[in-house]
Amino acid sequence: MKLEQAIQSTKFKSEVQKAGLNILYTAWWLKTVTSKELKAFGLTHEQYNVLRILKGSYPEQMCVKNIACRMIEKNSNVPRIIDRLELKKLVERSTSAFDKRETVITLTERGMRLLAESSVKIDRLFGEVLTISEEEGAALNSLLEKVRENEE
Repeated sequence: MKLEQAIQSTKFKSEVQKAGLNILYTAWWLKTVTSKELKAFGLTHEQYNVLRILKGSYPEQMCVKNIACRMIEKNSNVPRIIDRLELKKLVERSTSAFDKRETVITLTERGMRLLAESSVKIDRLFGEVLTISEEEGAALNSLLEKVRENEE
């Protein structure tokens, strides 16, 4: 769908402004369709993100601070997300062997299974809705990284 149809407007100050709005709208749309799939697994977008981060370091444990800095949404309340994942028995919380003041998180077997099942659905969804070639994906990634050149 064209951006003009989606937001019912054709007035943009420039193509750059339109591109910025297009990025925001597309991110919202992709998060919405992804969230619908994750709901079937009892997961939010942010919980899924934490599980993927933990899987990336598995079997190593991670401290909350390191999880937070890898989140897609930087303002996520990671301790609260971990609380909910712990209640679902998807992660375990323990005290670091190196620093007793630090809490570390690890993925449980149940968490690994749920992540694997949900990732199959999300990968399939991305294959269906992201109708671009590998070459176009590489070009888009390059452009998006250029947009974020001044990110701090």
